[in-house]
Amino acid sequence: MIWLDVALGVLAVTYALALYRAARGPSVADRAVAADVALYVIVAAIAILALRSGTVAFIDVALIATLLGFLATVALGILVGRRGS
Repeated sequence: MIWLDVALGVLAVTYALALYRAARGPSVADRAVAADVALYVIVAAIAILALRSGTVAFIDVALIATLLGFLATVALGILVGRRGS
């Protein structure tokens, strides 16, 4: 269980760095990528919490969040593509 706690700590630091980049990114594309990274860090944290607690329902939440994140990434890609033109 100690390794799972260490992994959650590393993910917390990664999340903080991604939020910093999302706030201070020099371009819209950098901010979109940072927001995407932050989302997938949250998905990874949910998966680790599922391992730690032994609850299968967390896996379903992680899968739904991943699908919504993919759709958000596609929408942001279209938005950035239109802005760049």
